[in-house]
Order: sequence, then structure tokens, then C-alpha cells
Amino acid sequence: MRNFYDVLQLLKEFDVYIHVGKRLWDIQMAALEIDNLYQADLLNDKQYAQIKLVLAHEHRLELIQNQI
Repeated sequence: MRNFYDVLQLLKEFDVYIHVGKRLWDIQMAALEIDNLYQADLLNDKQYAQIKLVLAHEHRLELIQNQI
């Protein structure tokens, strides 16, 4: 996992498609879905940690970009 697109592609493998309308909301919804997949034991610890780091980074970037 390197970016938000990679996370979305992984979610599609589980038939989870996200498009809420704003990129920030999409990132937040993806984080919730990743939490659900992890709790269902569909992701291992390493995958979960990497994905959460990517989502946190993308979330931070989106907040910074919206402040400008």
C-alpha cells in the first residue's frame, strides 16, 4: 500500500466501493471499512498497520490542502 488509490483497490476486492462526494469523506469512510475488515479477521496486523498509515497520511494532506 502506497497511496489512497491502492487502498481503494484493496477494498474493491471485498466488494466495497466508496464515493461519498468529498475526498476527505472518502478517506474517512475507507478508514471505517478497513477497521471492519480487520475486526472480521480479513486483514492481518501488518496490512492493517500499513493501510492505517497511508490513510492517516492522506487525511493529513487533505486537511492541509483544504486550509489553503
